[in-house]
Amino acid sequence: MPPPPPNGIPYYATTRPPRAARAALEGATSARVCIVGGGFAGLATALGLVERGVDAVVLVESEHIGYGASGRNGGFVFGGYSLEPAELLRQLGAAEARALYALTLDAVALIRRRIRAYAIDCTPVEGGALLADWFGDERTMRRRQALMNEVFGARWRWIARDELAAWVDSPRYHGALLEPDAFHFDPLAYALGIAAAAERGGARLHEGTRAAAIERRGDGYRVRTARGHVDARHVIVAGGGHLRGLLPALERAMLPVATYVMVTEPLGEAASRWIPSDAAIYDTRFAFDYYHRLADTRLLWGGRISVRDRSPAAVARLLQRDMACVFPALRDARVDHAWSGTMSYARHAMPQLGALADGLWHAVGFGGHGVAPTTVAGELLAAAIASAAPLPAAFARYGLQAMPRPLALAAAQCRYTASQWRDRLREAWPASPRRRA
Repeated sequence: MPPPPPNGIPYYATTRPPRAARAALEGATSARVCIVGGGFAGLATALGLVERGVDAVVLVESEHIGYGASGRNGGFVFGGYSLEPAELLRQLGAAEARALYALTLDAVALIRRRIRAYAIDCTPVEGGALLADWFGDERTMRRRQALMNEVFGARWRWIARDELAAWVDSPRYHGALLEPDAFHFDPLAYALGIAAAAERGGARLHEGTRAAAIERRGDGYRVRTARGHVDARHVIVAGGGHLRGLLPALERAMLPVATYVMVTEPLGEAASRWIPSDAAIYDTRFAFDYYHRLADTRLLWGGRISVRDRSPAAVARLLQRDMACVFPALRDARVDHAWSGTMSYARHAMPQLGALADGLWHAVGFGGHGVAPTTVAGELLAAAIASAAPLPAAFARYGLQAMPRPLALAAAQCRYTASQWRDRLREAWPASPRRRA
């Protein structure tokens, strides 16, 4: 009898014992800060506030903690934003670009400290992140290494093709850059861990509580829900791609885009044969794969971007085909889990972080590169509320740029498809030996 098809439940959720849901908000309550959204951005803000001694913090989540992209991603923890570093440098200049990038490196260090300080059982694996060269263009890779090391203060290391098999053994790759400060973890477990830490610090978290409206009340706001409301001086909206009908100006500036992830059956010794290292791996295409080994010898594999939310079986077929391009020997590996996740993208590919009005803040648009940047957002907003610290001026450049739907969704899908074709053309006509030198 063939195995059952994947059911769409993220692998991370299947590894944890069942837990009782947190109580939904009932009746009227008040707080200094109300946070809308129980993903990384909202949770990082809640924890940042309680760590700064801010009491009366309430967080409302329409589903459960980590329900969205925060509990469904590949678990890569590394520096940077969705916007390429070279483009960040071009737009902001060296000083501001370096300062914004440094915030994400600080966030990686803070995530490590919080894992230790709060004993969060999220299986962190210190293997670095490996950017694999798909096109055989060493000169471009070396330029990127120089940019990261000289401008952004990173410590990326070049790994030549004859050394690469010690990290990942695939005929598809020509070399790689290693970001040694990166690691990977179970993102859902981390989300639950920082949620519990925030609660121990006095924050109140409510699941199954959708924010239906935000109304101005005197010098604060009222967040209405189905069975109650929260009156607060500050409101932070961190719902990302799952916001619906709450703040039109915010939602018009985001595109909800899906990405796909699968987890194979246990592969035994084969997992270490093809991926001997503990690195989290991705490649140099626009439409790149990202993957790493799990502790039970399964392979977690993610990739693709789409405005379509495909079925788990369709996700499994697409990603299994992608995996076979990199590891032909795994062509027939069984897929036990496959799911999609909805991310929020901004036109400028940077987080949208700021205030719509006095006391009404937002932290959205992390664009599939959000583990460290959501922590950046949480720290900056917590400092702004707790001590009136100003947000970095550079974030004001990346404001809310309206994108009319469904035209913007169609344009995003066309851009992604065109980028896939450019990747294929570049693969068909690789760099010459002179260019690789």
